[in-house]
Amino acid sequence: MNVPLNISAQTQSRKADHIRICLEEDVQFRATTNGFEKYRFTHCCLPEIDCDEIDISQKFLGKTLNAPLLISSMTGGTEQAGVINRRLAEVAQNYKIAMGVGSQRVAVEKPQVSETFAIRKYAPDALLFANLGAVQLNYKYGLDQCLQIVDMLEADALILHLNPLQEFIQPHGDKNFKGLLDKINLLCSRLKVPVIAKEVGNGISNKMAQKLIAAGIKAIDVAGAGGTSWAKVEAERAETAIQRRLGKTFADWGLPTAECITSIREVTPDLPLIASGGLRDGLDVAKAIALGANIAGLAMPFLRAAADSEASVYDLALVLITEITTVLFCTGNKTLAQLQSSGSLQRLA
Repeated sequence: MNVPLNISAQTQSRKADHIRICLEEDVQFRATTNGFEKYRFTHCCLPEIDCDEIDISQKFLGKTLNAPLLISSMTGGTEQAGVINRRLAEVAQNYKIAMGVGSQRVAVEKPQVSETFAIRKYAPDALLFANLGAVQLNYKYGLDQCLQIVDMLEADALILHLNPLQEFIQPHGDKNFKGLLDKINLLCSRLKVPVIAKEVGNGISNKMAQKLIAAGIKAIDVAGAGGTSWAKVEAERAETAIQRRLGKTFADWGLPTAECITSIREVTPDLPLIASGGLRDGLDVAKAIALGANIAGLAMPFLRAAADSEASVYDLALVLITEITTVLFCTGNKTLAQLQSSGSLQRLA
C-alpha cells in the first residue's frame, strides 16, 4: 500500500505530540471518575494465611502471567517512543506481565520506524499485543496490513482500538466508522491471532460488547473514563477554535471503568476481560479484578515511569505487584479467583 509521505509525517508528528502532551499537560478526567471510589474492600484482621502462599498469577489468552497486569498500549514511531517501548518490554519480560504497543499505523506508512515497535527481542516470553485503529479498516487497511503489524511485533494478539470521539476532535481525524462491524468480523475470521477490542478512554457498554463478540472479538479492554481524556489531548493539538471547544465540552465524556466491567460481566460471564481507564495503583487493579476483570491495564503511570528511567519502570511494576498482594493478604484470599468469589469488595451506599 502506497501512502503519501505527508500522511506518514503527519502521523509521526502526532505520536510525538501525544507523548509530550500526556507528560506535560493536564489532560486527566476531572468530573468523571473511574468509579472505583464507590467500592471498598472489607478488611480481614485475621487472614489465617501465610503471605508466602499468595499467588497472583493469571492465565490470559493462553499465557500465564505472574501478575494480572497489562502495560497498556501507548506509543511507538519516534526515537523517544522506541526507548520507552524497550524499557517497558524489558519490565514485561522480567515480571512476566502483558504489554501492548501504540497504534502501528505509523510503521505501515513509514517502515523505517518499525524498529520502535520491534520489542519481541526484549520480551521473548511476554504476552504482547499489536495495535491498530479499527477505523483504518475503512481507509484501505485490511488483512495484509494487520498481518504486517502482527508479524512486526511477533504479537500474541491484535488490539483494534475504537476511538470515535478522539477521531472526531482530532485535526484531520478519520471519521468514517460506517460498516466496521462487518469488516471486523471478516478480519477476525481470517487473522491468525485473537483480536481484542479496546476503547481509548471512553468505555465500552455491554450492548456494544455483545455486538463485538458476535463479530468475532475474543477479548475486550473496556478502557473506560476516569484517566487520560483524549478529548483534552486533542484539544491541546487543535488547529481551530471549534476543535478546542469540542475538547473542553467532551473532556469528561464516557462510561466509568468500574461500570463497564460490571455491566459487561452481567452479559458475558466468561469473556476474557481487561480493565483499563484511570487505574493508578494496585488497589485499583485489585478492585477491577474483584469486579470481574481478568487482568488490568495501566498506561499513564507506566508512561511517566518509562520517560523517567529504566529503574523507575521496574520500581513501578514491583510496587503494583506488592499492592495487589497486600489486598489479597488483608482480605484473607490466596488467589485472584478467591478474591473474585469471596465477596470482599463491597459497594458503598
